[in-house]
Amino acid sequence: MNDFPWLTTLWLTPLVGAAVTLMIPGAWRTAARIWALLVSVATLGVGIYLATQFVPGSVEHFQFVESHEWIPAFGAGYTIGMDGIAMVLVLLTAGLIPLLMLAGWNDEREVGSGPRVMHNYMALTLVVEALVLVSFISLDILLFYVVFEVMLIPMYFLIGGFGPRLEDLALRQQRSRAAVKFLLYNLFGGLIMLAAVIGLYVLTVREGIGGGSGTFDFRLVMEAANSGQLGAAPAVLNAIFLGFMFAFAVKAPLWPLHTWLPDAAVAATPASAVLMMAVVDKVGTFGMLRYCLLLFPTASSTYAPVISVLAVIGIIYGALLAIGQTDVMRLIAYTSISHFGFIILGIFAMTNQGGSGATLYMVNHGISTAALFLIAGFLVSRRGTRVIADYGGVQKVAPVLAGSFFIAGLATLSMPGLAPFISEFLVLMGTFTRYPVAAIFAATALVLAALYILWMYQRMMTGPVKEGSDKIYDLLPRELVVVVPLIGALFFLGLYPKPVLDTIDPAVSRTLTTIGKHDPVPAVQPEAAPGSNPTHGGGSHK
Repeated sequence: MNDFPWLTTLWLTPLVGAAVTLMIPGAWRTAARIWALLVSVATLGVGIYLATQFVPGSVEHFQFVESHEWIPAFGAGYTIGMDGIAMVLVLLTAGLIPLLMLAGWNDEREVGSGPRVMHNYMALTLVVEALVLVSFISLDILLFYVVFEVMLIPMYFLIGGFGPRLEDLALRQQRSRAAVKFLLYNLFGGLIMLAAVIGLYVLTVREGIGGGSGTFDFRLVMEAANSGQLGAAPAVLNAIFLGFMFAFAVKAPLWPLHTWLPDAAVAATPASAVLMMAVVDKVGTFGMLRYCLLLFPTASSTYAPVISVLAVIGIIYGALLAIGQTDVMRLIAYTSISHFGFIILGIFAMTNQGGSGATLYMVNHGISTAALFLIAGFLVSRRGTRVIADYGGVQKVAPVLAGSFFIAGLATLSMPGLAPFISEFLVLMGTFTRYPVAAIFAATALVLAALYILWMYQRMMTGPVKEGSDKIYDLLPRELVVVVPLIGALFFLGLYPKPVLDTIDPAVSRTLTTIGKHDPVPAVQPEAAPGSNPTHGGGSHK
């Protein structure tokens, strides 16, 4: 197991598959689709195998480590490895891509009829998958930065070049603007991060970390950062931290750096929008948990209250704007802003419950958003409009579609028994022990979520069948193959999240231990039992 480069195989499979997809003759459109789907399934197979070999709670911080020289003059290497946090995000990515391939199976009818349009569409999706996988398993800071930036290019083309076919020039220009806005926002964030990466490297050179040439090895820099070996002034470390944090906040997206997301989500095809929101954007929150906390523990603690306030604002802001939307796809996009606020809040609570809840939330948000957005996409493709008021009585003509939409909606509002509930509960509990006021304000989003989801369902699915809605048909077999696994995962992780939490918890606990953070002791201690020694009664804390 240790001799075979499984992690390299994991990301190289979709990348090579994308290259082969482009070599398939233009007339063989179905062959291109089938090949890309098989490649994504093979990648999932590698991910599942890694999951079976992964040992939660291992004494090794990272497993399946591979390390080779890359740019030795700068101390940069091809170094990859995986902890429990990366493991679950790898499975999320590899599991969603085949479903997105199937969901976008007929997107060629939407995006155009060029001879190679489907080849390009599928190949770009596989390239994004490969780059996201590298970002999760990278243990070299420079390697992470490179893929963090490069993944923007294929995503830009997926947003700007493959949205619904539009005859209106103004609407085509809006799509182009949305793609450019996505690219510019994220490139600017990446530019700030580049300055921070260079600054961090200069510190490793000055302190002789990794030899006289400095290093980008995440493990060495992490060890130096948490032992005080970096030796920089707090102001310098704070500035470098903010460089990383800014880039991740744009990608996540954190309020007020979120404005690119709704436009990009509406402009893209539903499958590409889910790829962006459920997969690519997780690189931002993953980066906060991996790089911000472990490389800058003191700066993270310093800025945690401010970031938590921004996260709470994002939670409430996203929910309020979702309520006022008339476009069903834009409504769902705004819910993601609210959910990312919960994830970031859990990360910077710096508690075991908050960190585990945030990581689990990354997984559950990916599944629930994929379900809701793809089902809405199936609905819009039938009716030809995204305006909520144009629908009505859909549950009478397409009961399975309406029922699955309802379940996905309940998951989005964190209904108990569905996956997002336990992750949101953990985030709120973990936050309350450190920032009780923030947790209380964040909890108001539970009521707001019920309002925007149930009101949307009532307007679209209930009541008399409106003109045009009578032609809506129920889910097709291919669409059921997409929807059923997502709904099944929502129920499974909602009722039995233990396998995922068993993988996540040791990694989160190790992260907090490494940076010297411990769960706050409750302010009110349990009363000692009558006759017991009060110095030993109820005051311990794990």
